[in-house]
Amino acid sequence: RCVQETGVHGETLFVASSDFCHWGARFDFCYYNEKDGKIYESIEKLDRQGMKAIENNSPDEFHDYLEKTENTICGRHPITLLLAAMKSTGAKFETKFVNYSQSGKVTDPSDSSVSYASAYSAKQSQFNQLCLLYTSP
Repeated sequence: RCVQETGVHGETLFVASSDFCHWGARFDFCYYNEKDGKIYESIEKLDRQGMKAIENNSPDEFHDYLEKTENTICGRHPITLLLAAMKSTGAKFETKFVNYSQSGKVTDPSDSSVSYASAYSAKQSQFNQLCLLYTSP
């Protein structure tokens, strides 16, 4: 309701902040699909699947992704809440990821890392203006 009342009609900025995959024994999460390459490549592929669900602005798709993969995205709840709030407005939003990194390139099962991703969302009518702002030198 908060997004409906302020975010669509004004210039309000909503932020949902989260790390992505926390990988390693210390995080009790060691998903690895050898078909994806090295461990860090498998982690990135896993994260990018979740990022795609977010870019699709689909809280249901993101929820299904989390259920299926059990990825350790610690901000899953604020992300899902923001996706659901955007959907509830009836407005068309576009979301774009602009950066992705990992704290380390895991190559050995004894390693660990945390993934980071940055994105922004805007109503489609404002999205091109934001793209220009983001890419300006």
